[in-house]
Amino acid sequence: MTALPPGSTIGMMGGGQLGRMTALAAAELGYRVHVFTPEKDSPCQQVTDRATVADYNDTTALDAFAKAVDVVTLEFENLPAEALDRLAMSKPVRPSASVLRVAQDRLLEKEFCRKLGIGTAPYRHVDTPAELERAVADLGRPSVLKTRRLGYDGKGQVKIAASTDPGAALHSFKGAAAILEGFVDFRLEVSVIAARGIDGKVVSYPVVENRHENHILATTIAPASVSPAVAAEARRIAETLVGALDVVGLLAVEMFVTRDDKVLVNELAPRPHNSGHWTIEGCPTSQFAQLVRACAGLPLGAVEPFVPAEMRNLIGDAANDWPKLAADPSAHLHLYGKAEARPGRKMGHVTRLKR
Repeated sequence: MTALPPGSTIGMMGGGQLGRMTALAAAELGYRVHVFTPEKDSPCQQVTDRATVADYNDTTALDAFAKAVDVVTLEFENLPAEALDRLAMSKPVRPSASVLRVAQDRLLEKEFCRKLGIGTAPYRHVDTPAELERAVADLGRPSVLKTRRLGYDGKGQVKIAASTDPGAALHSFKGAAAILEGFVDFRLEVSVIAARGIDGKVVSYPVVENRHENHILATTIAPASVSPAVAAEARRIAETLVGALDVVGLLAVEMFVTRDDKVLVNELAPRPHNSGHWTIEGCPTSQFAQLVRACAGLPLGAVEPFVPAEMRNLIGDAANDWPKLAADPSAHLHLYGKAEARPGRKMGHVTRLKR
């Protein structure tokens, strides 16, 4: 297929910081971005001159949006897949709604991985208190009860410890479909971001280590301190999944590395990922520029890092340290333009290269 020429417009579903950084990367390659978001003055809208502010289910707005863009991508996965189906009737959508449907559902994610022979935590589908009782008996305690959909940053999950009432935990989900995951005794958490172009070519960024605080990613260390064999397996898994899902764009794969060096998939995200922010300064092609390249039909860019790097999220009031960080010559500061700092809210990040 022919690449989109400079001056073309990329439609961005979602107006958060991932869309913002993608829009900035698109501008460097000569593309415009038109953002579709229900949020006024969103981080992405602040750096683009074209925005549709409407509900994701607004079919009239979706149709007008499709006419105004040349290709559609997304910056987060909690979108109605039906909205992407509608957009795809007239414009390419990369990644497709079929990818979204798998990545939105923790049960479908795990089933997809297992069919490919890729390991995950043990799990059980849970719809009723009786099913949960059986699942806890099978998987033991501790285990983790999660909603199948719409969970992130620790939301939509409850640890089933020795003293936890499973029925009360399930009731707190208010009827949402759930999954119970067995506890994984992991040594560290890692992720790999794989990119796939319209020609089927796949590249993957190095394996990084992710450290969480209060279920939110706090620090990413690139590269991860894992053996060459573990690194190769993590990249193989990500590259296998991005191809099997027929993704055009990015797929971030979060994984556990167990104490005996097994690699197990935890979650999938078909979009730029927080653990890839370090690539802006750390790699020849950032994850955001890579998404633009894939969506526009350009050749994928180089991904091997210049030097090791560490990215730290600025969560809540931590962003108030921006004057100190701006004065630090070793700190690459990124602020997302969010007006209100709230506990647990990602307000920006800072990357340091280890030269």
